[in-house]
Amino acid sequence: MKTIRSKDNPTYKDAVRLLRKKNRDQTGMFLLEGPRPVIDALKAGNHLETVFFTEIAADSPEAQEAERLCSENGVRTAVLADDLFGRLSDTEHSQGVLAIACKSIPQELSGSVVILDRLQDPGNIGTIIRTAEAAGFGALIAIKGTGDIYSPKTARAAAGSLLRVDVFEGMETDAAVSLCKEQGLRIIASDLEGAVEYTAADMTGSIALVIGNEGSGISGAFRDAANQKVKIPMEGNIESLNAAAAAAVLMYEAVRQRHAAGKAE
Repeated sequence: MKTIRSKDNPTYKDAVRLLRKKNRDQTGMFLLEGPRPVIDALKAGNHLETVFFTEIAADSPEAQEAERLCSENGVRTAVLADDLFGRLSDTEHSQGVLAIACKSIPQELSGSVVILDRLQDPGNIGTIIRTAEAAGFGALIAIKGTGDIYSPKTARAAAGSLLRVDVFEGMETDAAVSLCKEQGLRIIASDLEGAVEYTAADMTGSIALVIGNEGSGISGAFRDAANQKVKIPMEGNIESLNAAAAAAVLMYEAVRQRHAAGKAE
């Protein structure tokens, strides 16, 4: 495995360009950090252009597994000098494995979906993607104005789920509503106005769960289109939960109801 020590190396420069959203959008690629997400992507057959290792991490068992999988899949590898790797890494204490990955291109909605209505925080977005996979939501729609799904911080929070959940980026609200109706998805919106407690709502079957902006909540268009608006009761002086926490509560209520309905049948 070759070692890259120059910032002028073409392969390294390709990776540095992906720190900017414009280049991620143009190339359809992004940076995926961490040994487990990289290994999972390789095992699943997701396309990786290059996998980088730090000099220290290259000798670890996980790095050796990743290198073996790269060899089997024809993915090029390289060791990066620590200072070069540090420029690409989004973590303070990196595990020393990072890849140039290709975005997945979704074809159609399948099953339940999460809709992010202009969320901004990359940690929230990434955590919701990861929770969506765990809760059996196969797709995510990011409404235009939502933060960058493939930013390094979001990709790190989402881990490997970013390559396993179908992501539809930059969709207009009206288009998302129409698509949900075409697919027979009931729209469940997290809101406070005219909403019922989430445990009283019917979230069985295929649903589109709308999570609103951290500050302003869901848009008026989603309020009008919702088949059901739900709220999570609060005690003390708390007005609302973190968006990712609220999304997890609602997604797992849908899971609970789905399992309960299955047992009843």
